[in-house]
Amino acid sequence: MATPPATMPDVDMDTNPLLSGVLSHTNMGTTKKHRRRRSASRPSPAPSQPLRRQSFSRDIGHAAAETYLVTRLSFKLLRYLGVGYRWMTRLVALGCYAMLLMPGFLRVAYYYFFSSQVRRSVVYGDQPRNRLDLYLPENNDGPKPVVAFVTGGAWIIGNFPQGTISDMVKDVSQGISFVCNNIAEYGGDPNRIYLMGQSAGAHISACALLNQAIKESREGDIMSWSVSQIKAYFGLSGGYNLFNLVDHFHSRGLYRSTFLSIMEGEQSLPQFSPEIMIKDPTVRSAVFLLPRIILFHGTMDNSIPSDSSKAFADALEGVGAEAELILYEGKTHTDLFLQDPLRGGKDELIDYVVAFIHSGDAEALAKDSMAPPRKRLVPELLLKLAGKISPF
Repeated sequence: MATPPATMPDVDMDTNPLLSGVLSHTNMGTTKKHRRRRSASRPSPAPSQPLRRQSFSRDIGHAAAETYLVTRLSFKLLRYLGVGYRWMTRLVALGCYAMLLMPGFLRVAYYYFFSSQVRRSVVYGDQPRNRLDLYLPENNDGPKPVVAFVTGGAWIIGNFPQGTISDMVKDVSQGISFVCNNIAEYGGDPNRIYLMGQSAGAHISACALLNQAIKESREGDIMSWSVSQIKAYFGLSGGYNLFNLVDHFHSRGLYRSTFLSIMEGEQSLPQFSPEIMIKDPTVRSAVFLLPRIILFHGTMDNSIPSDSSKAFADALEGVGAEAELILYEGKTHTDLFLQDPLRGGKDELIDYVVAFIHSGDAEALAKDSMAPPRKRLVPELLLKLAGKISPF
């Protein structure tokens, strides 16, 4: 499952409800200091009312364009999949699920479309879907991360049927390349980048990472980014062996013929199954180039069973890669990245990721421990009802 990137006002990266994407640790102090000096020597005139109106109009236009695009692609996908019983029941459940969580979604969407801290639809490739979003926190109390969301590449709804799995992996790889080569312009550190994906995004980004490692292990391959720039990979609720998922997805409404069309036929499943790829003796040297891999999964995930992450972690350890598996008892496919962050308060997953990124930085860890509780965005009753009718 993929989700549009966003964050909330007054919310640091460690409180951002949606953390899927590419994380780059920043050092924006020098840039901000330089801006202060420039404004002190030559004050900028106050923006005029017409300029504010133009900016607001542009934001409204952008929001409308994004909504239209997602809606059009959704209906296109539904026409391709057909309107069967399972799809109809899940579509109704999805609508009810979204309505229950709407209070949180609206607040996140408002911040996403109107916050000056969000850079929306940054072009990183030559396809209309090749867009990423950047979240740039204010730097009032030291270095913070820039969060980059590769929106086009990781959304199956935005790629199929206009693109299949190889297109998706290429899109994500291009998005990572853009971040590695351009994040410094936004105040990020190109040598401290963390890659994270959820569900389909976890699978696709794992394929992109492994493919890049294979390229680097072969002399003569031209590379636009390096695996060494990725300090860690976080895979959340992902599926890493497509052979084990075909029948499971079929039983849940993603029919075998459609799934195989997305994956370019049964013959292509091995080359897009990271768990199988790392066992190939010809890519053994590439495995040792991989960064530390940390996998998260809920034990009550019905969309992609937690056994998928268990098997991938075992396979990684079996070939000598540095891997770790963290299971969350009783958590579903959407609890970890939707319901739990919308609930506010303490969030084990986000706290773990932030602590990992800040490891070795005593000052940052101390500030994390003093941070106020995260704000609740949706009442508990609505969250519990949403969990019971969730189609995922």
